[in-house]
This record gives sequence, structure tokens and C-alpha cells, in this order.
Amino acid sequence: MRLTFRNKNKILLSFALLLNVSGCGNAKTETGAQKNAQNSNASEPALINYGVVKAYPHDTTAFTEGFLVHEGKLYESTGSPADLTQTKSLIGVVDLATGKMDVKVELDRNKYFGEGIAILKDRLYQLTYLSKVGFVYDVNTFKRTGEFTFKSKEGWGMTTDGTHLIMSDGTSKITYLNPTTFKVERTIAVHDQNGQVENINELEYIKGFLYANVYTTNTILKIDPSSGKIIGKLDLTSLEQDAKSKKPDALELNGIAYDSTAGKVYVTGKLWPNIYEIKFSY
Repeated sequence: MRLTFRNKNKILLSFALLLNVSGCGNAKTETGAQKNAQNSNASEPALINYGVVKAYPHDTTAFTEGFLVHEGKLYESTGSPADLTQTKSLIGVVDLATGKMDVKVELDRNKYFGEGIAILKDRLYQLTYLSKVGFVYDVNTFKRTGEFTFKSKEGWGMTTDGTHLIMSDGTSKITYLNPTTFKVERTIAVHDQNGQVENINELEYIKGFLYANVYTTNTILKIDPSSGKIIGKLDLTSLEQDAKSKKPDALELNGIAYDSTAGKVYVTGKLWPNIYEIKFSY
């Protein structure tokens, strides 16, 4: 390679800088390494510590798909896999003292698989899994008052920010729907420093952030709804281990409910023997 005068000067300057750094010892090199490590860590979602406040009983036939608190009552929706004949697609109010559900809605398991639910104003909304249809009920009487269709191939989790219905579909996409027209108003892609994160499942909206279960994992993600960026993670492996120690055929974590009045958070899983009240920094 032919070196021009300018290139020679660059090489000499670089060599002089290298000598200067070497002559100053390891202090600068270590500081640079620490800075790089800090920058790398800053891009990773923070691990959110939590504590268990109390464990409550849970119906071990409940294949949990939706979980929420409304006006002090804990609501649960369930699905009905064909190979688990004991399961039903239900919506009901759960008694924390007994774990029993006061059933308000039951879908024909031969036609529909119940998924996530949300309550907005005087309406309760329910997704179904593969039917591409959702149902609307009067929240006081549980009478079905309407239905809607959605564009996503599947229906998974649902919550609300007080204005929109917010749904997941098992991909990295979260969709905001108009609660009256059911038109898509915006979508976000859930992502971390490595790219998009798939299998976003049951959702909850807590103090301006979305929290999402990740299907088949013990992880709940804290998501910035303005960008879809994951800014925190809860690892609830210890709760799954406790559930499976009591009921070996308990399945994955799924269900997070926030009582905004009492400031409490409840989590559970499919066929789990317990509902856990947990405490963490929102």
C-alpha cells in the first residue's frame, strides 16, 4: 500500500497516542473497560426484585388466560385445551379466601377458547384464541351485548390504559384498539437490546407501564408503552417451583392483576394451586 504524507502523519500520531496511554499505566484502560461495561449494562432491562406478601388458594382446574382486579374484585378468564378435559372457557369472580370462581360466563368449548379480558367503563371485553372474534358483556349483569373481530391471527392477552383496549397475539406485537369501533389505533413491537421479543401473553397496565407474561417462561416484562422497549424484568421462577412442588402438573406462569386502589399485585399460573400477592417497585 502506498502511504501519502497525510496517512504517514496519522500513523505517527496514532503511535504517539498509544505510547502515551501505555506510559500512564492501567488506570485509563480499566476506566475505559468499566465505561464500556456500564454502557452495555445500561442497555439491558433491569432485574426487578420482588417479595411474596401472601399465598392464596387457586382452582387447579383453571387454565388461566386473563387476570384483573376491578372495583376490589378479582376476575379470571380461562381457556379449555382439548387434551385437558377438566378445563372450561370461563369468566368469573374469584374468592381469594377459597380460590373458587363465581362463574359469570361460559363459552362453548367446542367453538371457542377463552383468552384475555379487560374491563373498561361498564363493559367487559373477552378475546378468543383462534376464532378471530371477541365478545362484549355488561360488567354488572354479564349479559353479552356485542362482539367484535380483530385482525391479528390469534387473540392472547388483554388490558386497558383507561382509553384503549390493548391486546397481544403471541408475537412481539401489542395492538391498541378503539373500544367502540375496534379499529387499530396503534401498534408497538416489544423489544430489548437484542431485538424483538416474541410470545407476549397476558397483560396488565400499572402506573403508566405495560407488564406482560412471556409464554412458557417465568418472566414478566415491564414495557415502555411509548416505544415497546423492555425496561425491566421480574423472574418468578421461585413461584413456579413452589407451585409445582404442590402440584407437579402445574403449567406456566400466566396472570398478573393490579388492584390500583389497594396497591396490590396478584400473579398465578395455569393449573397453579396458588395465587400469590407480590410486592415490587413499579
